[in-house]
Order: sequence, then C-alpha cells, then structure tokens
Amino acid sequence: MKLRRAIAILLASAPALAAQAANPECEQPKLTEFSLRGAATTASPICGINCGTVALDNNDEGTVVGYYTDANVVPHGFIRSADGHITTFDAPGAGLGANLYEGTVPYSINDFGAIAGQYEDSSLVYHGFIRYPNGTFKTFQVTGAAEIPNAGTQALSINNWGGTAGFYADATYATHGFVRSPGGKSESFDPAGSVYTQVCNESCLNDHGTAVGFYLDSSSVFHGFVRTADGTITAIDGPNAGNAPYTGTLAASVNDAGVITGYTVDDNGVSYAFIRYPNGALSPAIEVPGTYLGPNGGSVGYAINIEGTIVGVWEDTNLAFHGFTRSRDGHVARFDAPGASDTVPFDGTRPTTINAFGEVTGYWLDANGLNHGFVWGTP
Repeated sequence: MKLRRAIAILLASAPALAAQAANPECEQPKLTEFSLRGAATTASPICGINCGTVALDNNDEGTVVGYYTDANVVPHGFIRSADGHITTFDAPGAGLGANLYEGTVPYSINDFGAIAGQYEDSSLVYHGFIRYPNGTFKTFQVTGAAEIPNAGTQALSINNWGGTAGFYADATYATHGFVRSPGGKSESFDPAGSVYTQVCNESCLNDHGTAVGFYLDSSSVFHGFVRTADGTITAIDGPNAGNAPYTGTLAASVNDAGVITGYTVDDNGVSYAFIRYPNGALSPAIEVPGTYLGPNGGSVGYAINIEGTIVGVWEDTNLAFHGFTRSRDGHVARFDAPGASDTVPFDGTRPTTINAFGEVTGYWLDANGLNHGFVWGTP
C-alpha cells in the first residue's frame, strides 16, 4: 500500500488530526489551472460544452485523470501527476476520425494508478477499458452489451482492488448497471421498477464493492440506489425530491465508510445536495449560502471523501456554476477558477472529485466555450 494512502486511512480514524493536517493555519487552498498541449483552441458544436480539457478524477496520490479534445474533435486521455507532469494516451481500438467525437475518455483512477474509462471505436461502439500503471490495457464488453452504434459498455468507476462499475446498453438500447470483478467476471443489475439504470461517474464503487447511481422509473422520475457486494439493492429518495418527470434523486458518490452524497431535484426544478449514512438516515437538504433557489438553480453534491467532506456546485442568479466543499461539521468553503465565465447559464467552475486530503479536481468553462482543468487544495 502506498504511503500516502496509508496516511489517509490513519487520518480518517482521527478526524481532529485530519482536519489539522489538511488545513493548517499557515496554508490556504490554492487553485492551479491547466490545459493540455494539443487541446483545441476553439470550441466546436460537435463536442458542445465538453470541448477542451476536462479533469474527471483524482486519487490520494494527487494524480488527476481526464480527457481533452483536439482540433479534430477527437477525445484523448490524460494523466497529470501531482508535480504537473502530463502523460496522454489512446485506448487500443479507439476511433480517431475527425469531427466524429469518438476516442478515449478515462473516468476514474484508483490509488495505485489503475484507470477505468470508455472508448468509442470507428463503428461508434463503446467499450470499457482498464489502463494499468505500466501502460498496458485491458479492454472489455460486459455480458449483455450490444456491439452496435451508440451501444456497448462504459466503465465509469474503479476501486483499489481493480473492480469496475458502470453501465451498458443492450440491443434495444435499454441501459443496465454492471459491476465487474478484478478477474473479469461481470454482473448486470437493475433496481426494481427501473427502465434506465446507471452507476454514476468517478467515485461510485468503493473498496467494499458497494456501487451507487440512479435509475428512471416508468414515470420518468429519478431515484438513487445503493448496491452492496452481495447484490442487495436499496432505492434512495432524498430530501425535497420531486415526482414530476425528470425530477427526483441522483446518488453521485460513495466513500469507503458507505456514506453517500448526491442531489435531489424538486418539482420546481431546484436542486439540493444531501448525504445518506450507512444506516439509511438522510441529512436535511444542504443549501450553500448564496445559492439561487429558483427554477434550474440550487446546489449539487458530486463527490465525498473518507473524511465525509463533500464537493459540488452551487448556482447563482445567472445559473452559473461555482465550486464548494462542505466538511463533516458543516463548514462550507466556496471557490472559483479565476477565468471561469459566470454570466452564462451552466458555465463556470465544475468540480468533480475530492481525495482524502481535501484536494479537489474538476474543470471550468471560459467565455469562449472551452474547458480547462484545475486542482484546488493546499499548496
């Protein structure tokens, strides 16, 4: 086990020490921005709001993974080490056709440097992949996935044992969740009443094999779910969850203690972050100070670390995104990338994950419609 991971586990068992170590008085959080050499310098309608450099996950070693789109609108994977060194890669078999938005998208990295993601081939079929720390790959389709255009397998999370989780589309384009063992055995699942199932992105499979995500029922209402390693599935309906179509509850992350964060959308289109504890208890709706609580506004929890700190976004009256963290004791810190656009709806600063040391990664959208990666945390 790597030293930084071992320290994180020790800190998790000593909350006061962890808080002191993560945020000593002499240090203030610093936001570091980065863009990949080779990333597009102009936006394209083909990739829409996903053009540029998009950072998706970070591990306890401070390594960040994500993807960037080049001038031909081809996504490529990248790894950014804690010292800023960049490695780029393409999964074997990934499509590289210009203006087709095929290519490679890594979603998740574990503490040993193994990466899970998906690539789309030249026939527009999705495949899951694992990239190992030595640079070798394992590509796969889970049982039931159809190898037809816009179907296939998307691996979205990887744990420290090398297990993966995500979703796949079958021959009718119905989607189903899956978990896959380190040895390659896959199990598909759907919560009762689901017509669309998805394990969520990045930090959604913990080291105990618990997976979280969301599903749509026949009334097009979202519900969160938690699936334990023995296959038991429990639905989650969070505070203020609506009952109108495309409202409801979405679980977005689970830590190794089994604590979940996510968000609800009420019948007026307002979002609220929440926390679910291992005993099934739910926190009240979490409202970040300054959040606009009108239609399409609100706050969203995207990830939770072993300390119980969540990271997410809150929206202002322009519906622009801003980052926040909320510690287990309720302390909220807000942050923005300096160049982020804050006048256009759904532009701004969009954090994705937080590691055991409170370091956040994510991306921000500039006024020209291009994304840039960032890391926010102690210097």
